[in-house]
Amino acid sequence: MKPLARTLAAALALLCAGLAQAAQPSAQPSAEYVAMGSSFAAGPGLPPYAPDAPPRCARSLANYARQFATMRGLRLNDVSCSAATTRALLEPWGELPAQIDALGADTRLVTVTIGGNDVGYIGGLLAASCAQLAAQGRVPASRCRAVAPPTEADFAALARSLRELAAAVRARVPGATLVFVDYLTVLPSAGLCEATPMPEADADLARRTAARLLALTAAAARDAGALLLPASRLSAAHHACSAEPWMWGYPAPAGGAPYHPNAQAMAGLAQALDEILER
Repeated sequence: MKPLARTLAAALALLCAGLAQAAQPSAQPSAEYVAMGSSFAAGPGLPPYAPDAPPRCARSLANYARQFATMRGLRLNDVSCSAATTRALLEPWGELPAQIDALGADTRLVTVTIGGNDVGYIGGLLAASCAQLAAQGRVPASRCRAVAPPTEADFAALARSLRELAAAVRARVPGATLVFVDYLTVLPSAGLCEATPMPEADADLARRTAARLLALTAAAARDAGALLLPASRLSAAHHACSAEPWMWGYPAPAGGAPYHPNAQAMAGLAQALDEILER
């Protein structure tokens, strides 16, 4: 990838130039580019948010899909939503239609970042850090929510859902390019730091969960003949404890989202997407 400073400068310039266009409602039934996924696609903690999206989705106007669409001049329908699981892409979720319903005859590109919520990946990290700070009297214990470790059944269900999702995209828009964007690296490969307060056992569980999530995503992409953007590898040196993090730690600075991508991450992913896709 290009140096981080150049990536950020170029992405921010392009975003400012196209912000008025990007901020327009994306209510059209289909678009050249459809972005689906969970919070790692939506961009909580990176306001301003899309005015046409439910507030709970926290769909940033600076997420990687918006920045990439601006780079390429693409008509985007971003239906990503924080807390989404794979089922929310395939089936209605509350007041939201299935994300896959955004695909239409005009769709030529589809990006997907999904699966972490199916196996409690980020939720587990948040629970572990909250519990540790609560034990130290730094946050109220009432703020913490326990998250059960993922089971083999959870991973098996995720594998099936990813395959089902890829098949559904292929069936609806057989000529479109499908890109799975896996999850950015959150923790260092070993050790912890002030930004990642949690017991080592919880960190090791999160690393194992991440590894299996990434393997299942790669397998789904391979089996579907889709592209894989390895965000996990691109961000391996930009974990929450690094000198140039692409990930907020816990707690995040005011307005940020703990253990979620920051502005540098979204700019880096947009640039990486631009580099792997033909013009």
